Amino acid sequence: MPTGTSIPQRTVLGVRAASSDRFASQEFSLVLLTGPQSGQTYPIGQSLRIGKAPDNDVVIDHPTVSRNHLTVRRQGDVFLVQDQGSTNGTFIDGAQIKEGFLRAGALLEVGDVQLRFQPMIKSLDVSPTAQDRLGDLVGKSLPMRQIFALIQRIAPTDSTLLLIGETGVGKGAAARTIHKLSPRATGPFVIFDCASVSENLIESELFGHEKGAFTGAIAQRVGCLERADGGTLFLDEIDDLPLDLQPKLLRALEDREFRRLGQSGGTHKFDTRVIAASKKDLWGETQAGRFREDLYFRLSVFTLTLPTLRDRKEDLPLLVDAMAGGNVWNRLSDKQRDMFNAHTWPGNVRELRNAVERLKHVADIPELASENFLREYAGPDRQEGETLPVNYAGPFKDVKDDLVRAFEREYLTRLLAKTRGNIAKGARDAGLDRKHLYSLLHKYGLVQSSEE
Repeated sequence: MPTGTSIPQRTVLGVRAASSDRFASQEFSLVLLTGPQSGQTYPIGQSLRIGKAPDNDVVIDHPTVSRNHLTVRRQGDVFLVQDQGSTNGTFIDGAQIKEGFLRAGALLEVGDVQLRFQPMIKSLDVSPTAQDRLGDLVGKSLPMRQIFALIQRIAPTDSTLLLIGETGVGKGAAARTIHKLSPRATGPFVIFDCASVSENLIESELFGHEKGAFTGAIAQRVGCLERADGGTLFLDEIDDLPLDLQPKLLRALEDREFRRLGQSGGTHKFDTRVIAASKKDLWGETQAGRFREDLYFRLSVFTLTLPTLRDRKEDLPLLVDAMAGGNVWNRLSDKQRDMFNAHTWPGNVRELRNAVERLKHVADIPELASENFLREYAGPDRQEGETLPVNYAGPFKDVKDDLVRAFEREYLTRLLAKTRGNIAKGARDAGLDRKHLYSLLHKYGLVQSSEE
């Protein structure tokens, strides 16, 4: 945690806390691998001095270790190793260095003594705030007020952050809130949705490209990393980032520089805070081989898991009123409130927003036909296999267009319900390109931008 914070912590042995832990941060240590004290762990704060002299933070009495061998310094989310003119040298993963950065799992050799750079995840016990709003976030439930407290501590730092939660829980709103409360608030807030871009274009969207870099590259393009310089880059659906691109993103985040596609020489420096979001347990994805462990540790300096709407239904009145811009919840009938409370909200806050949008267009809410306003989410009245209604009285083209629109909305609504809002799975099940599926969902107002 940054200096001055007062969140009590409990250390979880190993590298990862239990997946049920909603809030977590990383602790970094060097683990001694050789010699009679092998297994000894040395936590790294802002700096750590290693050598044979007794005034070092880590004293290693070995003939190949110099009196003042090296220093490890923390610089934000990265750790810089500086050799102090040692006799036998300092090595990171077999390469001798004068200065070099440590990555998760890196082997640090001090003369003939070996240490492992080991990040560990610590679950956080967070005391909730009393407030029920923070930036774009609304909620009086315990998990939301805990999230408010943690965001207030994290936002002023430049630490990388990982947001976990189902589709529609408000990961985009949380990222925007963190940006607004940070020293980077006057800088750009750039969103990149890894699931909505074709795989062959993701690298260009992230890093940019030069004219002629590939077929169709008729002009230079500035990528998301460059556009977010001085601000915040929100990488949504990071679990959909292809494996072959993950090392390139990791290298860019570690070195704070990148090369555009087709760039012949030189690199571009950038100063960007990165917030990543995933609808999946990203640690589970690393264990299944679908996500790189080193990139996971680079992104999860802090981890926040956002609760589903069904797990915080006490927030419904606040959310409805905030979305409608007035006292709407108390104007609903008992039956309407019961419908809201009984609904499972598979689309979470995003789905609620669409329902409230319909409510806003009803002039007299107490007179609303309550059987209708949640229909597309609670489930269609028609049974599987039943035909859609057709009006045969109109012109052929108009009737056909109406029927196609009704079918598309019906199909997409059922698809979202079946996949619980998982767009990537929905695209696979429907046999559609993800980008095309997104455009259809936007067309019918079934999904909104990542800013929510």
